[in-house]
Amino acid sequence: MKIGFIGLGNMGAPMAANLAKAGHEVAGFDLAAPCPEGVRKAASAPEAAAGAAVVITMLPNGAILRAVADQVIPAMAAGAVLCDCSTVDVESARAVAEHAAAAGLAALDAPVSGGVGGATAGTLTFMVGGPETAFATVEPLFAIMGQKAVHCGAAGAGQAAKICNNMILGVTMIATCEAFALADKLGLDRAKMFDVVSTSSGYSWTMNAYCPAPGVGPKSPADNDYKPGFAAELMLKDLRLSQQAAEAVDADTPMGAEAAALYARFVEEEDGRGMDFSAMLPRFEKRSRG
Repeated sequence: MKIGFIGLGNMGAPMAANLAKAGHEVAGFDLAAPCPEGVRKAASAPEAAAGAAVVITMLPNGAILRAVADQVIPAMAAGAVLCDCSTVDVESARAVAEHAAAAGLAALDAPVSGGVGGATAGTLTFMVGGPETAFATVEPLFAIMGQKAVHCGAAGAGQAAKICNNMILGVTMIATCEAFALADKLGLDRAKMFDVVSTSSGYSWTMNAYCPAPGVGPKSPADNDYKPGFAAELMLKDLRLSQQAAEAVDADTPMGAEAAALYARFVEEEDGRGMDFSAMLPRFEKRSRG
């Protein structure tokens, strides 16, 4: 398949490389990042999109997605699919889908879970919104770049699933870190706490698979000085998207709002920028109730 790939940063580059390794003809474009091995460098986003059956984007935010869509949609071949794998606001995803449909094209919003490690290993999970026919076209590519793709519904449903998932993740990580900091002050050994909680009602992904306490449970960024697997500033971005969506549909999400506020403080006022989102644990360790 001929594929255009726009956005070759930490996530996009390994995704594009995996498609090229699988034998697809991939043309890539990024304003700053180099093309990975096997990917032909295009001079512009429209050039990368021209003649491609599928154009994949991996971009920082909704405003940039809209701008790129404005450039590439006129260059895309009839019947092609624009598949955005960025995490953006639901309104932008739906606006791009409407723009594509008006041009006789199909669009998918297909944000991912799994981080840079998953992108490199080809084990991402895709949450996909858009027409079923377009999903069927891109599904073989999802199978190369990831281990699971779920068609969640119409345009915007993929973004909705992503921000709901990550709102749970942010809230749960904070609770897990708070509990370890409390256990420390109560004199409870962290390994004993893990043994209990990981097999009890406190079981969660943040405890069992991504434990924020160094030396406890499976290896995680906590065992690597909290170098990011998923950066705190990216968690903040997703939590803010969840609150933007909640405001748009008048949903009451007090825990999501508090998690967004805590990560904002951690990233913007403390030392959280550039740290993994699980570095909330050393933050809580240093704090008292005051």
